[in-house]
Amino acid sequence: MFRIVLKYGVIAGLIVGAALVGVSLAYDGQPPRDWGMAAGFASMLVALSAVFVGIKRHRDSAGGGVIRFWPAFGLGLAISLVASVIYVAAWELSLVLIDTDFAAMFAAQMIERAEAKGLAGDALAEAVRKAREFEAMYRNPLLRMPMTFVEIFPVGMLVSLVSALVLRNPRVLPAR
Repeated sequence: MFRIVLKYGVIAGLIVGAALVGVSLAYDGQPPRDWGMAAGFASMLVALSAVFVGIKRHRDSAGGGVIRFWPAFGLGLAISLVASVIYVAAWELSLVLIDTDFAAMFAAQMIERAEAKGLAGDALAEAVRKAREFEAMYRNPLLRMPMTFVEIFPVGMLVSLVSALVLRNPRVLPAR
């Protein structure tokens, strides 16, 4: 089972990591807001389809075409964990490669959004204070890495849940 976790976790991690690094380099760390987040989550879903394939592979080879929900869900979470760690490493690599101050850039965007909402006076000052707090926090890798991990792992949990629910039925894509 460890081989399946590692194999499919690395496959998923490399797919989503390559997409992340590629988009980061192409747009200097700032993809267009209108589609950047949607593209990011779409790449996560595509990459995490390896969870489904890994669970099915284990069900067919080790389980003789049968797997219970909890073992399937656990296997999916383990694959997602490996993929998420690679995703975090890819983001850290992206920060080095784009060579811009991402924390300052994101804080500036937070302030721009507050101004666009029409905030002024104390409300704007509060938004600026929160943006500066975020900037300082994001510069700390011990805080940034878990934040990055939480971007992808919940998606992996959802894919693991759906995959386990679907693949516990041996009539769904039966072993050949």
